[in-house]
Amino acid sequence: MTETTYPEVPVLVVGGGSVGLLTAVLLAHHGVPAVLVERRSGPSVHPRATGIGPRSVEVLRELGLDTAVDAVAVDLRGATGKAVARTVVEMGAGDVVSVPMPAPPAAELDTTPFRLRGVCAQDRLDAVVAADLARRGADLRWSTRLVGLAQDTDGVDVELEGPDGRYTLRCARVVAADGTHSAVRTALGVGTSGAGDLGKSMINILFHADLRPHLRGMSFATCTITTPEAPGLLATVDGGTDWVFHVACDVDGGERPEDFTHERCVAVVRAAVGDPGLDVEVRSVLPWRPRSSLADRFAVGRVFLVGDAAHTVSPLGAFGLNTGVADTHNLAWKLAAVHHGEAGAGLLDTYAREREPVAAATLDQALRRLADPALHWGRGPEADAARATAGVWAAPVVHLGQRYDSAAVVGSRPELPSTVDLSVALDGSPGSRVPHAWVDGVSTLDLVASRWTLLVGTAGERWLAAAADVGLPAHRIRAPWLSDDGALLVRPDAIVAARVTAPVPDPARFLTGVLDQVLARVAVPRALAGRSGHS
Repeated sequence: MTETTYPEVPVLVVGGGSVGLLTAVLLAHHGVPAVLVERRSGPSVHPRATGIGPRSVEVLRELGLDTAVDAVAVDLRGATGKAVARTVVEMGAGDVVSVPMPAPPAAELDTTPFRLRGVCAQDRLDAVVAADLARRGADLRWSTRLVGLAQDTDGVDVELEGPDGRYTLRCARVVAADGTHSAVRTALGVGTSGAGDLGKSMINILFHADLRPHLRGMSFATCTITTPEAPGLLATVDGGTDWVFHVACDVDGGERPEDFTHERCVAVVRAAVGDPGLDVEVRSVLPWRPRSSLADRFAVGRVFLVGDAAHTVSPLGAFGLNTGVADTHNLAWKLAAVHHGEAGAGLLDTYAREREPVAAATLDQALRRLADPALHWGRGPEADAARATAGVWAAPVVHLGQRYDSAAVVGSRPELPSTVDLSVALDGSPGSRVPHAWVDGVSTLDLVASRWTLLVGTAGERWLAAAADVGLPAHRIRAPWLSDDGALLVRPDAIVAARVTAPVPDPARFLTGVLDQVLARVAVPRALAGRSGHS
């Protein structure tokens, strides 16, 4: 056994799934060296999710990865979102019930600067992110697993086992992105609560087969197959030859995941397609079960839980992966601010304070949809009324409209003014995501550019002078959510930290006071706002 002790690293990321990879990219983006360890030999080729939500797209845009991810997404513009058919062959023949890809209302189209052209399978997302990490020279250690963890007031000692044996690593902080059965969460003794396992055990079959001749030009995100021989859910990976098929595993009837041999999976896929001679290559088979659980704590000392390690979200609504992306986006800039000496360690306490309520609300929204999928997919006045009765929020509000309430927000207003209309929910209130508006062809989200930013009204000369004095980038804009002599102080994660709607005696002193509070510091160095956040 090889025993090696490496120098201390600022952040260790445990887990190389989508959320772990994005954690490493965001840290690198903010100038924080990190080490990522993953027990697998590389990124997973088996996608567990295909829906990348609008807030996640905004995070990708912040990293400069939005167009690369869009290029590998399946183009579903004008396509079917959800279809129901007996088999793929019969679907292609026109015997299908379909729900078009939902067209956002005009007001909703104005709430975000960029949208993907369709779904993007998780393995394709991971490939883009991993390539970006390689470009940045990140320290990724595949085939490496966590063996032990112990922390003290000054750091965390982690024991790892890799291809060359066991070794220890001294870290300033650890981010656990190691999934539903998180070894880090277990080592911390953090329990979970919630509904737990839901519904039937499932088998996820990743396969390669050219279905285009049968589809006859049809494209869709998912299709419910109803044939009694192989009922299940077919989801696109590339829109033509790569697919995943979810089929139930009757555990109560004595069935086991290992019963789904290669031969049986081929037969299941052929039956679902309706072509007994179809050339099928089964690439991977994964058992899974819908689950809803929430970690009792998102942070313990110097260790932070993100993604499925913090919460497992039932699948309807595509909130799971996206909630994990929001976790790490909230955490990364805070870790960077502390690492660079721009903030006190107290800033890190706001991670759990902000993310735990939002994750709990998201789990609740996913569960409410699970009882009746029409509450998610339905359109029109009747569907709106049914959602209101069931307490179901509009999906865009779940993705983009939720708010934070912590010491990192001054004058927070956590209550949502609307759970139906996203444009109403994004009103510039402290704790909300800054509203998107075009300023000379540039989105306000792009103006933030991963750094503290001041947005001022059209009569904001005093605010502009104060920003220059404090060292903040500032932009004059015209928007209905910003008074002419008002200002919004926006955090690096595009969350409004403070809003001023009337003149203050000393704008520079006000800004300094807000930064002192949010950053948990007595004084804020002028270098704070000068960091571009880009690498």
